[in-house]
Amino acid sequence: MRSRTPDRLCAEAVDLARVAAEEAAAPGTVGEHVDAVADGDRVVTHLFECKEPGYRGWRWAVTVARASRAKHVTLDESVLLPGPDALLAPEWVPWSERLRPGDMGPGDLLPTEAEDLRLEPGAAPLGGAEDAGAGDAQVSPGVTELADAEDADVEPGSPAAQPATTTRGSVAAVADELGMGRARVLSRYGLHAAADRWEEEYGPKTAMAQAAPANCVSCGFLVPLAGSLRQAFGICGNEFGPADGHVVSLGYGCGGHSEAAVMPRPPRPAPPVIDETVVDPFTLRPDRTGGSVEDSGPAEEFGHS
Repeated sequence: MRSRTPDRLCAEAVDLARVAAEEAAAPGTVGEHVDAVADGDRVVTHLFECKEPGYRGWRWAVTVARASRAKHVTLDESVLLPGPDALLAPEWVPWSERLRPGDMGPGDLLPTEAEDLRLEPGAAPLGGAEDAGAGDAQVSPGVTELADAEDADVEPGSPAAQPATTTRGSVAAVADELGMGRARVLSRYGLHAAADRWEEEYGPKTAMAQAAPANCVSCGFLVPLAGSLRQAFGICGNEFGPADGHVVSLGYGCGGHSEAAVMPRPPRPAPPVIDETVVDPFTLRPDRTGGSVEDSGPAEEFGHS
C-alpha cells in the first residue's frame, strides 16, 4: 500500500535524482524540480520539467529508494513520462479504420476480408471446387447442366473435327455477360450502403438539386443503371455538369438539365412592401372609469416606422 507521506531521506535526494535525469536527457533539457511522489514505503519519484522541443508538458521521472533502516538512498530508474498537459500523439487507429475514400493510389492493394458484409457469394466453379483454379469460367450452379449438355456434342478427335461453335466457352461468355462469372457480388447491405453514399453526395437534398429547374429523371444526359439500382440512380453524362461521370440520384438536378432552356422559370414572390408613412397612435394610460383616454399630446403617443 502506498504511503501518503514521502520518505524524508528519499524526498531530500533531489540532487541525486537530477544527476540521473541529466545523464539520461540531452544537455540543458532538464528543468525545475516539480514534485516528489511517494510510490511506496521508502520509494519516491522525483519529477523534473522537460525543456526539450517537441515534448511540451512532459517530465523526467527519477525513482529513488532506500532499504529498511538504511540511510543511503539508491537510484532505481529514470524515464521521460507525459504530464497532465503533455502534448501526445493521437491514439493509434488500425489501417482498416483510417482508410478513407480517395486514399488509394496507383499500385496500392486493398485486401477484402472473407466475411465482408458488403459482399456475398455470387457463383460457384463450373466443374466443382476441384476446378476452381483450372481457368474455367465461374458460373452459377444452374448453368452447369447446360454446360454438360453442350459437352455431350464434343466428338473425340482432332480440333478440326469439333463443331464450329464452342461449347463451354459460349456458356462462360453468356454467364459473364449476365454477371454470373464473379465469385462475390454486392450483398443487400452493400447495395444499401452504396445507395446512401451516392444519395448523400448527389441526391435531392443537396443545394444544387434544390436550385435546379428539374430533376435528373427527365434529363437527356442521364445514363440509366442496370439491375435494382436503375429505379433510383443513373450516371450523369453531361461534361459541363457538376456530376459528370458520377452516379446520381434520379431526384438530383443541376442547371445543366437538357431541357433547362425550354422550361419556365419558377415564379418568384414579389418583394415585401414596407409602409413607412403611417404613424399608429397607441394609448399610454387607461381611464380611471375603465375606459381609455385619447391623449393627443406628442408626449402621450408614439409610433413605429
